[in-house]
Amino acid sequence: MAISKVWIEEGCTACGLCESTCDVVFRVEDEAVVLEGVNYIDFEQEIIEAAENCPVEVIKFE
Repeated sequence: MAISKVWIEEGCTACGLCESTCDVVFRVEDEAVVLEGVNYIDFEQEIIEAAENCPVEVIKFE
């Protein structure tokens, strides 16, 4: 699988779990955001882990 797109849907609670899992891809301030310019292929496992562990299931990727 080659992840080419990562996004966060509405409903983020800014818990910080995604950032603690992969701070190269995710940043949490008022809510989580996906950082631009990252080669997602290099962080596939971390992105998948962040999405699977998101308590509100708003992290999506393809």
